[in-house]
Order: sequence, then structure tokens, then C-alpha cells
Amino acid sequence: MFQKIVFSVLITLFFPLFTGVCLSQELNCTVDVVSPQVQDAAAQAVFKNMKDAIYQFMNSTKWTSDNFTPQERIECSIFINITSENSASDFNATMQIQSRRPVYKTSFNSPQLNFQDNNIDLVYVLNQPLLFNINVYSDNITSLLAFYAYVIIATDYDTYSQDGGTPYYLKAQNIVTNAQNSGYKGWNPQDGDQTRYWLVNNLLDESYYAPLRKAAYMYHRLGLDVMYQDPVKGRNQILSALQDVQQVYNSRPANYNVQLFFNAKSAELVNIFSEATDGEKSQVVRILNAIDPTNIDKYSVLKPSE
Repeated sequence: MFQKIVFSVLITLFFPLFTGVCLSQELNCTVDVVSPQVQDAAAQAVFKNMKDAIYQFMNSTKWTSDNFTPQERIECSIFINITSENSASDFNATMQIQSRRPVYKTSFNSPQLNFQDNNIDLVYVLNQPLLFNINVYSDNITSLLAFYAYVIIATDYDTYSQDGGTPYYLKAQNIVTNAQNSGYKGWNPQDGDQTRYWLVNNLLDESYYAPLRKAAYMYHRLGLDVMYQDPVKGRNQILSALQDVQQVYNSRPANYNVQLFFNAKSAELVNIFSEATDGEKSQVVRILNAIDPTNIDKYSVLKPSE
């Protein structure tokens, strides 16, 4: 009996330590590296090793001070396409980043991010450890991965509380600042208007972009998450969120961040409003055609029948 009591006490004392390990990492990230234009065997070994290293880096790093159960980890993916080989350890590539969020009381996952970074230069040596320090620039590959890890987390947190992702957007911005003297593209404002620099700096610019982040919360927490109980209320909140996105579009037409919103949401919006009333459909089509002209054909199915 005494032994059982001692064992129970030990479990009670050490359980937080075990759960601290089990409930730590935030991401459940799948990784794929393809190289249709680089086929030599030595490079293929590097790519396989790189893929495994990136997987471990994204899924084993502790990115926040919050604890996540396995079911709570953020579903995301990184798809790297190696486009050319500069040397045995230096490669040009594109990187597609996607993430998704569960919708309350459903089996549906709502897409959060869906964008492609074309300014990727990966320097990676076989069996290279990926080590990251938020305060110091060490190499481009860890800066890229950590930047997108924080953007994924920030985007997710913004959907659960108003501006909840700010601490992690700030961390991503810090990575941008540290990398600006690296010589690699994408970290500086002059590198173009669809870069890592502008992606995060825009979202932290409250003077123009606050409505876009407000829309993320309204769309998901006040919209999608209540649709299981009240579809009409949920759609109305999503419609209000789109009006906030329109406010940003009107002040910054053809903006990269607005474009990224619709890269993730255009197909989902069609599904959401397919069961709406004709009045709701007319209103949402009018807004979507004005602020997302790229997908006008997609939204045409929502037009009420004459």
C-alpha cells in the first residue's frame, strides 16, 4: 500500500514535467522537397536530408510559451521546389506555405495561408544542423523557416482573439530586421512589394491594416465557429468581415496582404454562401467582385437566379 502511495505521489509531482514535453510544440507541419530540374544523385541525397532536417526543425522547436495538445497543433505544410543548383550546397527554389484551422464542432479545416515565396536561396550542407536564435542572424534557411513558423502561428492566433497574433508577427519582423544585411532577397523593402518584409510590416501597420486583422477574427471566431448553431448569424459576421477587407482594399488597392487573404479564402467563400439567401448572395458577390477581381469567374456561381 505504501509503495502505491509513493508511486502516486511521484506521478503527481512529475506529471507536469512529462506534459510539458508532450504539450509543447505548436506545429504539425508536413514538408516536401521536390527537384524536377536537379536530378543528380549527390543533390538528391542533400534534398532528402534537408527535408528531414526541416521537418524536425519546424515540429520540434518550441515557438511560443503556450502548451499545445497533439490535437491542438496547427496543421501546416511547406512545399519546396528546387529550381536550379548553383553549387553542391546552394540552390534556388520556391517555397509554398499553407496552414489551416479547425472550425468549431465540425470536421472542416478552414485554410488560413496559401502563398508562394519565389525569392528563395537555400544554402544547405548535408547533415547540417538547423540552429536558430531569434536575436541573431545565422543563415538564410533557418531565418526563412522561423519567419514562416511565426507567421503561421500569428495568423492562427489572430483568428481566436482580436490581434492575438501580434507577439508572433513582431518576432517575424525581428527576423526580417536581422536578415536585412544577409544579401538574400525578400528581407528588404526594395526587393518588391510581395516579400517577407512587406508581408509582416503591412500587418503591423495599424493605420491601414487593422481592419484586415479584425476581419480575421470576425470571419473565423464570430463567423465560421458559430455556423454549426446559427448559419445566418455566421454568414452575417463573415459578410461584415469582408466589408472590413474592402476597407483595406479601398485604401490600398491590389495589396499583397488582401491578395493572400483571397488566395486562402476564395473557394471557401463560395461554399459558405452557396446556401445563402438571394439578398446575401447579391451583397457578397458585389463586394467580392470589387475587391477580388481575379476570382470573378469563381464567384459567378453565387449570382442569384433571375
